[in-house]
Amino acid sequence: MPDRRRGPSDWGQASRVVADAYFPHQLRLLGGSHEPRLTLRTVDLGHALVGQVGWGADVAIECDYPGAYEVNVPLTGHLESRGRHGRVTSVPGQATVFRADTPAQITHWDATCTVLGVKFDSAWLDREAERVLGLDRVGAHGRLPDQLDLGAGPGLAWRQLVASLSAHLHAPDLFGDSDLVRDQLAGALAAGLLLTSCPDGGRGAMAQPRTVRRVVEHLHDDPARPWTAGDMAALAGTSVRRLQEGFRQWLGCTPTEYLAGVRLQRAHAQLLADPTRTVSDVAAAWGFSSASRFAAAYRRRYGCSPSEARR
Repeated sequence: MPDRRRGPSDWGQASRVVADAYFPHQLRLLGGSHEPRLTLRTVDLGHALVGQVGWGADVAIECDYPGAYEVNVPLTGHLESRGRHGRVTSVPGQATVFRADTPAQITHWDATCTVLGVKFDSAWLDREAERVLGLDRVGAHGRLPDQLDLGAGPGLAWRQLVASLSAHLHAPDLFGDSDLVRDQLAGALAAGLLLTSCPDGGRGAMAQPRTVRRVVEHLHDDPARPWTAGDMAALAGTSVRRLQEGFRQWLGCTPTEYLAGVRLQRAHAQLLADPTRTVSDVAAAWGFSSASRFAAAYRRRYGCSPSEARR
């Protein structure tokens, strides 16, 4: 997780530092010749990368986004670019979407603008689009608009998810060595983005009891698998939205909430049976992104903290 505390001394170095984390690009300073005041912190989730980026000056950027999609969410200031249908200007509460392997121009990234940049591997996000939306051979390229509204509904929920991850950019050991946690978070970011871009969630009827039961059986058989919403929808043969509707109808919760309950039961059993494992180890083993989140869920379920349960 890069954390650039001491900024680069010139614009060429600043450009290379950002290129190492995101994409090769052509950077142009829009007036002035002062030194860069670069902000760059990232957390790598494997198929997705979340970072905070600010240049501290007015700049323009040209990039082809090789092999990956990019979604830039301004926290401050504004971001102007040229989209398929003309100029796009995003401010806080909006996001600009850049397609993989497609030339694009950011015509003005203003000096006050800091963005949360979410990068997705293109082949992986295309596969997730087919699974999450329940559509064959769709991919993400044709589903993503030039701009997203993140002020309400699914867009707001996705923005909050991105923000919750960015709040931990200063913690280099946030996810330790847990591929389980990273894969799940990447999957959640992808599903949230795709459902925001496609509000109908794909075609198909609500998942029926037999479909819900099949998913439930697999979750109990292998709760330690790095399940994503797309994984569960693919197993059910429907879209994420339709599977969520079925789970709410028949079980009163979402598939992700149900899985969290199963994992909490397994973690509880392991916690009591194996005193040599720390609470953090148990939390990571069962897919909780931090010991504090695990402890909060544990207290809601069992009425005490994990450490109190052991005593």
